[in-house]
Amino acid sequence: MTKRTSSGEPLTFPAGFTWGAATAAYQIEGAPDADGKGPSIWDTFSHTPGKVRGGDTGDIACDSYRRYREDADLIRSLGLAAYRFSISWPRVFPEGAGKVNQAGLDHYRALLDALGERGIAAAATLFHWDLPQGLQDRGGWAARETALRFADYAGVVGEALGDRVTRWITINEPLVVSHNGYRIGVHAPGLRDDAAAAAATHHLLLGHGLAAAALRTVIPASAEVGITLNLTPVLVAPTADGAADGAATALEQARLITDATANGIFLEPLLAGRYPAHAPADILPPAELIADGDMEMIAAPLDFLGVNYYQPVHLRPGDPDHLGRDEEPALPGIRGVVAYRPEGMEQTPMGWLIDPDGLYELLVRLAKDAPDLPLFITENGCAAEDYVTPEGVVYDIERIKYLHLHLDAVARAARDGANLSGYFVWSLLDNFEWAYGYQKRFGIVFVDFGTQRRIPKASSAFYADVARANAVPPLPTEWPTLRDKPDTVRYKGTGPTRGWRVRPVRRDPRLAGWFAPTGEDVGTQASSSVSGDPGPAPVLWRPRRPVRCCARHLAPEDLARRDAARPCWPGRRP
Repeated sequence: MTKRTSSGEPLTFPAGFTWGAATAAYQIEGAPDADGKGPSIWDTFSHTPGKVRGGDTGDIACDSYRRYREDADLIRSLGLAAYRFSISWPRVFPEGAGKVNQAGLDHYRALLDALGERGIAAAATLFHWDLPQGLQDRGGWAARETALRFADYAGVVGEALGDRVTRWITINEPLVVSHNGYRIGVHAPGLRDDAAAAAATHHLLLGHGLAAAALRTVIPASAEVGITLNLTPVLVAPTADGAADGAATALEQARLITDATANGIFLEPLLAGRYPAHAPADILPPAELIADGDMEMIAAPLDFLGVNYYQPVHLRPGDPDHLGRDEEPALPGIRGVVAYRPEGMEQTPMGWLIDPDGLYELLVRLAKDAPDLPLFITENGCAAEDYVTPEGVVYDIERIKYLHLHLDAVARAARDGANLSGYFVWSLLDNFEWAYGYQKRFGIVFVDFGTQRRIPKASSAFYADVARANAVPPLPTEWPTLRDKPDTVRYKGTGPTRGWRVRPVRRDPRLAGWFAPTGEDVGTQASSSVSGDPGPAPVLWRPRRPVRCCARHLAPEDLARRDAARPCWPGRRP
């Protein structure tokens, strides 16, 4: 059950806390071959039949390569101080190495100038999964050469853009790269090779160390360098009184192995210069891959650690051969213990547990393991079943609840000693969600992919208000539901009128402060709430008539316009 703050007691964040939003190049940019860009492994993977849901690709995505100024206006309209984006390696080195593509550097220089003109600090990620295909053809991260070429790329980018970037992130979620991309094959490059995954683990870490060293030789001393890990707290159910000692021992051993697999395999080399003792042998890099000086390079001091958090793992005693409801096997080889979903705990549309206390426990643990290391939440957010109402707004109360719970957890952790410096919501925009294609929407801004219109959701106003106040309001004693959305809610008809319809509903007082007034542009309201004078807010978009994002979302009264509706999924093949 979620721990909650006292009623009427907002929690404040540390002075100077950074509030921002995050994106990644392949997920938003589009323009896969514009201005000399080379192919990435995600270009190849997404165009391979059966790899991405519905045949979706990132060929257009949010078209942010051309619309970056509009996106910068959105960030400013929300009053956010920072933007985390990633640089596409094959835009700078089309083949991964060799000749620099100056047009690629010029694009990111223009993006950084647009951010600077709007007073937005840049947090640049060098690698967010879009490895140049040319390097993958030579072994990818399973080959040591890729780590060396990554350092070359970091040095070039740092020298060209270093005067405009406040914070550098070398690699985003290396665990996902090695596991999803090289071990189980659900992400690019789509390999299922344990040996390649183990080698990729070491070379990703080595690439981080080499890139960080290369950056520090060319960027200003005031710029910070770190790495972002997706961390998964491992939480165990308390054993019942009188339980056998063997059950408690098995549970603790399972916790250690699971934690080493999910967290320690990357965190321990970075903080302590060694691989975790409890990691399964098949995920550890073989000794012959680890050259003299590698671990020292990997463990060079960080200026900060980026933390991506989405859900924890819960373990309890159980029989993996006879699973109960909401149980699944723990890691291979673990006996007498199962993973489970706590009763009553909600899930996102991704099937991920909504457990803000897991985030609190993670941050408190990191404060103990590395008390002097500044922490940034570099990703946290949820997918939701978002849609545009006839008034042209998106009331994503599920996301507001998620953010409210997790921001409360972050504030509690900061109060209890975690060295927290900032929070970046994932994501600024709905985008290409990797193997899920365009099915899952994570943005606080709705993107109509057919028209590329950006529509700030209700969650963007909530998040902007938290950022403005540098405090999160107390959690409500009762949460609003879908029925409590202001003015309208959609329901599903039956029979010949089957389809989404809209009916009026009462305005619930529990929603006070969660939504912009009816008819008011959410982005404009968020901008007007920022302390000081932010200047005029950009006109984001206000529809002139009821909006539907694609033909399959049309209400019956819109069927006459069905043929004129534009498809909302770019890059989909028939």
